[in-house]
Amino acid sequence: MNLFDNVSEMGHEQVLFCHGKDPDIKAIIAIHDTTLGPAMGATRLYPYANEEAALKDALRLSRGMTYKAACANIPAGGGKAVIIANPKHKTDDLLHAYGRFIQRLNGRFITGQDMNLTPEDVRTISKETKYVVGVEEKSGGPAPVTAWGVFLGIKAAIKYQLKTVDLQGIKVAIQGLGNVGKYLCQHLYEHGAKLYVTDVSYEKTQEVKHIFGATVVEPEEIYSQDADIFSPCAIGGILNSQTIPQIRASIIAGAANNQLGQEKLHGRMLSDRNITYCPDYVINAGGLINVYNEMIGYNEEVAFQQVNSIYDTLLEIFTRAEQDSITTNDAAKQIAEDRISKAKNVKNQPKITTAVM
Repeated sequence: MNLFDNVSEMGHEQVLFCHGKDPDIKAIIAIHDTTLGPAMGATRLYPYANEEAALKDALRLSRGMTYKAACANIPAGGGKAVIIANPKHKTDDLLHAYGRFIQRLNGRFITGQDMNLTPEDVRTISKETKYVVGVEEKSGGPAPVTAWGVFLGIKAAIKYQLKTVDLQGIKVAIQGLGNVGKYLCQHLYEHGAKLYVTDVSYEKTQEVKHIFGATVVEPEEIYSQDADIFSPCAIGGILNSQTIPQIRASIIAGAANNQLGQEKLHGRMLSDRNITYCPDYVINAGGLINVYNEMIGYNEEVAFQQVNSIYDTLLEIFTRAEQDSITTNDAAKQIAEDRISKAKNVKNQPKITTAVM
């Protein structure tokens, strides 16, 4: 990997490699864009195969956070942090050390909980820095709000693609039954959808089968289900040259980050197959909206008004993609970059002063 070329191509402002010996810690903090506000992005702890894989994850996810905030009209920029470690080796000392790295940035980057970090871990980090969200979980955590945003995105997609607003009898194949996936199942079930689900956890699949009457399928069979909607709610990179030809759904709408293996190639493959793809950083923005509102003083009504805008933003994306003959992913980027560009222009305008006569 040519480091500087990759960072420059993706438009990052700053990438920090954080290292310490006592305790032994390796972390990468990627700050993509702070035009709209301080960079916000959660921290994940993961045993990456190598440092290149960790950097790639941080770069892609931080850029996604910039676009996510812009599309959601949240006054925040995009960032992401990864700690390269085995979750079994996670210690309070490591979390304290990481918190000190965050504090040194003086609010340029604000973080929270992601993969393999718990709310208690976030509280430990917060002992070293005030630039962390999700400490008090005033709203009950981001998962319910994220799931509601995905549900609204599904409604927008069926209105556009299937020309209906009724979910009764709509077949949805859901990959991943974590907190977001489970809440999403509940919303879909309550509106009459028929569910096909998979997860690596037998217990989770059986729970959803029992509560929501879902049909459980093997992980490798979820792509080829005869469904109207495929909803990836687990890991990223699952829309690729091997899986896309298997997909029978005409809509992809899920909560997972970085769903496209290669953005241009696989976004175009979906478009060529007339599959309406809901860009992940638009449809799953509920979590960011939630933690942002916790940070400024949580008001449930305001937070859900912002989440509700996901529906209209996706309809705007679908329309632009169709009119301009581009992918929905490119249309979403255009909308985000337009909003960032306008903010830059406002910042760069000279201040006008008036003299008092």
